[in-house]
Amino acid sequence: MSRQPNILFVDDEQLLHSLFERLFARHGMQVTSCSNAARALEMMEKTVFDLVVTDFMMPDMDGFALLGQIRERFPRTKVIMITAHANVQHAVRMMQHGAIDYIPKPFSTAELVERVQASLAREAPDDVRSGETAAEPVPSKKAQAGGARKGSVQYVGEAPSISRLMSVLPRVAENRAPVFIQGESGTGKEILARLIHQMSSRSSGPYLTLNCANLPRELVESHLFGHKKGSFTGAIDDMVGAFERADGGTLLLDEITEIDLSVQAKLLRVLQESEFQRIGSTDVQKVDVRVIATSNRNLGEAISHGVFREDLYHRLAVFPLTVPPLRERSSDVPLLAEHFVRKYCALYDLSPKALSKPLVDRFLRYAWPGNVRELENMVQRGVLLSAERSTIEENDVYDAFFTDADASRKADGAASAQTIDDMERHMILQALREAGNNQQVAADKLGISARTIRNKLKKYRDDGLIE
Repeated sequence: MSRQPNILFVDDEQLLHSLFERLFARHGMQVTSCSNAARALEMMEKTVFDLVVTDFMMPDMDGFALLGQIRERFPRTKVIMITAHANVQHAVRMMQHGAIDYIPKPFSTAELVERVQASLAREAPDDVRSGETAAEPVPSKKAQAGGARKGSVQYVGEAPSISRLMSVLPRVAENRAPVFIQGESGTGKEILARLIHQMSSRSSGPYLTLNCANLPRELVESHLFGHKKGSFTGAIDDMVGAFERADGGTLLLDEITEIDLSVQAKLLRVLQESEFQRIGSTDVQKVDVRVIATSNRNLGEAISHGVFREDLYHRLAVFPLTVPPLRERSSDVPLLAEHFVRKYCALYDLSPKALSKPLVDRFLRYAWPGNVRELENMVQRGVLLSAERSTIEENDVYDAFFTDADASRKADGAASAQTIDDMERHMILQALREAGNNQQVAADKLGISARTIRNKLKKYRDDGLIE
């Protein structure tokens, strides 16, 4: 039997339950929803969940109190906090008390799915606080760069552009000079960074990842350098920053172009002087950290628009590397697809599977705007939907139910919705159409009250979203 990730969503807005269940079912995840924290804790006593995604503002017990209960009673369960009232003090408090991620509203459906997938891929909370990330299983076949020892990572590919990249990697890895990796989202920049650390003399030291795009901007400085208790409102304890924790090892700054200019100046000092100060402290600390930075943005444009310092770029880019998009290395598509089949068969305890030739041919014709990450998600879907069969067919991946399965298709309203609010509005309007505009019937279908529908429709008209 396959094992789907099991997620518990806690939100007092009933309509979101159906929305989340539909959204994550498309990505091979099992979702259970409930409306309050007390019910969530009852369910967790009976069922093991891999991840809890909870709203902050709820009646009776809020998300912070729920987080505390989970950390005390279910310490290995990961928690993502969602809030409409984001600020730096609130975010610091949540992360310090064990939330694995903190997502301020509004957010897109794509961002939510990506953040959930990233959280599921990490180690359990006790390990996450040390900044470690989980290594991908090593396949038994060829095309493994950087060795195949247990627990290692590899960059899968044999295309000429990848072969050239792999040929310079040992020389890049053998010193402590900074590395700047550019490439589109989903090309595998983080895997390449981990591989550089793995091949270096620092491989026995710490390896930490800080995603600069996923943190509220005000939190980046604290997470980089740490802070002293009382240095600002919400700093209820001392916090050790990433540079201090990565001493003697490697620090990956993912999507570094999202860092504010004021913090970029402090980062430049660390790179030049190998020293930093915690926020609120006058003590200067020396560190030995190798920095690897990544970005999916056009760096020339970012510099010319004044959002990224040119001197910081030149300090970071001692070794500038570019990861090619998948459409420019299409010969690697079958190799990568087979790698992901092995990975997810192992993850879900399934017997070995193969990809049908029509499916591989269709993969080869596709442009892959989402790069390797998109291919991985589609193969994962195929592994799950092919169930106990030994061959993954076209229909297992390109099923009409999964409206995002083919970027060339005509997207419907739900698939093209950019935010949770957009998707919610689409569900309500679709239910009303199917119910002949009978609000009570539509409400029953969605599991909400007719009053909720009336209030939502009024809001949509006030906002000019419907006539």
